[in-house]
Amino acid sequence: MSGECRGADDAIARVFSLLGKRWNGLILAVLLNQQPAHFAEMRRAIPGISERMLSERLAELTEADLVVREVVPGPPLGVRYRLTEAGLALRPALDALAQWAHEHPRHAARAHGRSRDTHC
Repeated sequence: MSGECRGADDAIARVFSLLGKRWNGLILAVLLNQQPAHFAEMRRAIPGISERMLSERLAELTEADLVVREVVPGPPLGVRYRLTEAGLALRPALDALAQWAHEHPRHAARAHGRSRDTHC
């Protein structure tokens, strides 16, 4: 066994810098289950997220090319969000994380309890 310390892969570090942010995973999960979705629908589907935070996170996910913002011609004029091909490609990873949470509820509950103490 080597005493060499090896860091995390740069690619995984980039993934968690985006997906590890509070709310981003939930937003993607909602869009995987229901897309396209209007802002108000997502707000109702993610208890505890503020309108401002949802707007900021959607802008960030759009900038990362995981989500597309579409203007729906009216009347009334509307906006909806859907996943890009890259966003849809996250389904297997998010499904695997959901399966892990179901198989290890005690560990997932601890992490969830700690995240509730964090306020954005």
